[in-house]
Amino acid sequence: MFDLKKKIRRFVQIMPGQFLGEYRFLPIFLLGGALIEFTMINWHVGEVNFYKTYKKRRIEEVVERRLQEMETET
Repeated sequence: MFDLKKKIRRFVQIMPGQFLGEYRFLPIFLLGGALIEFTMINWHVGEVNFYKTYKKRRIEEVVERRLQEMETET
């Protein structure tokens, strides 16, 4: 446990804290988010990925909304 605290303390001291201050870990989280987004778009499970599923759901919502608008007009 003590060794883990030393490693965490060393890692925090290595990060550039003078320039970024309390936002010193922001670049790591930005890169992590970009990596997750990239994998969600480009990683296919079978023939489906997150982007295709999201796009299909949005199209279904738009069609459903337009059908409801057409029903209320008549």
